[in-house]
Amino acid sequence: MNIIETKNISYHYPDGTPALHNVNFKVEEGSKVALLGANGAGKSTLFLHFNGIIKPSKGTIFVDGDEVKYDKKTLLKIRQKLGIVFQNPDDQLIAPTVKEDVAYGPLNIGLPNNEINERVKESLKSVGLEGVERKAPHQLSGGEKKKVAIAGILAMQPKIMVLDEPTAGLDPKGASQIMKLLYELNQKGITIVISTHDVDMVPLYASKVYIMSKGTIIKEGSPQEIFKDATTIRDANLRLPRIAHLMEILNKKNGLSSCKPPYPLTIGEARRRVLEQNLI
Repeated sequence: MNIIETKNISYHYPDGTPALHNVNFKVEEGSKVALLGANGAGKSTLFLHFNGIIKPSKGTIFVDGDEVKYDKKTLLKIRQKLGIVFQNPDDQLIAPTVKEDVAYGPLNIGLPNNEINERVKESLKSVGLEGVERKAPHQLSGGEKKKVAIAGILAMQPKIMVLDEPTAGLDPKGASQIMKLLYELNQKGITIVISTHDVDMVPLYASKVYIMSKGTIIKEGSPQEIFKDATTIRDANLRLPRIAHLMEILNKKNGLSSCKPPYPLTIGEARRRVLEQNLI
């Protein structure tokens, strides 16, 4: 079942500038999907359509089988199912303390205090931030702020979590922690959708990949299907993952049979490829 589906959506900014053009995007329930594109490709704009923050100029969006409409009742229902984590957590963290911030969503849907407190506790535990409830968000590191933003979404007990550039601005350790957290949330049944231009992360994480360029989806498929098309990748102002690029260079320079396309995308795949060639 497709838990998110857009049908031919287009969007123009108020000044008439086109941002999206006939975008068709599908996410299966329980999957991990990456929307890959350079800066300015339209990834953030597409994501803001999913829970009705932006209304398309044309086309239709469905979330968990329900068409996204723009009355208060429908939007409240959609936003309880689908939460968006913005690229910059400072745009999302608005309360004086971490506890108040994570509690914001449950409080606004009228849950009783004891349930709100339990959801805050469990959400912060899920992201590994027990004990920071009384801290102000501005006292936290970038990675901790990102985790608090995720906790605020988890407190709503969503079916879908959409994250815009979840590792932006984080050091390698912080980025790895966030991606590990998202993997664990997916294992618990939450559908995860991310946007990114980090081509090295995508093969490790995503089961399906879309490439977006100039407001249009130009290719979709598994990571293997996506990255074997180096021409399309480069036309979208992206690059191959570093392992695949290394193998491409070795193939061009030395013609090694272990380095022929389709190129391995991770260190593990490259190692297996080389070992197989040595065993033949």
